Amino acid sequence: MRDFLYSEIGNFHAIPNMPSDVDLAVSAGERLCQDLLDPLFETFGNVIIRSAFRSCDVNGFGNANNLNCASNEANFAAHIWDRRDADGNMGASTSIVVPWFADQFEQGRNWQDLAWWVHDHLPYSYMCFFPVRAAFNLGWRENPKREISSYAKPKGKLLKAGQEPEQTREARQARYQDFPPLRGIHYPPTPARWTQKEQISS
Repeated sequence: MRDFLYSEIGNFHAIPNMPSDVDLAVSAGERLCQDLLDPLFETFGNVIIRSAFRSCDVNGFGNANNLNCASNEANFAAHIWDRRDADGNMGASTSIVVPWFADQFEQGRNWQDLAWWVHDHLPYSYMCFFPVRAAFNLGWRENPKREISSYAKPKGKLLKAGQEPEQTREARQARYQDFPPLRGIHYPPTPARWTQKEQISS
């Protein structure tokens, strides 16, 4: 949560970036982590968090001062984790870079390769890609929209909410067949004595 609360806008302009509804923010953040970020980390290694939680005050200031923040209402259950959206859905979003893919993107790989991998493997609500380092906004939400758009070329809407992909699953898989296996990273095992529920103090 420490990483998620960091805000350049908040720090520079001395605006606290803290949730007003802590329980809702933590619940939404847990789902964002468990359903989306954990599988990304366990597949591709390091994932860089560029922007995540925004308080209404921070986001409202960013919107009013043209700092690339949508309106508060548009960000409820997105960057504003501690407010439900107009339909009552809980949600959370973050802006991330996957370095493993970003290096390939800068050599000419299409951002859609990663977008289709996420679509086929993870329960996201929306993605929006950007031209620098294939950074993208990734959102989790109750009743997900399953929407993909991009400001990186080719720009526009790749998948509208509720729409089925035009490409077959086989065609999509061909785009990312060289990706590592889902959750394939093997971390060092925990020594047996520290996996017991009751540990003997030394």
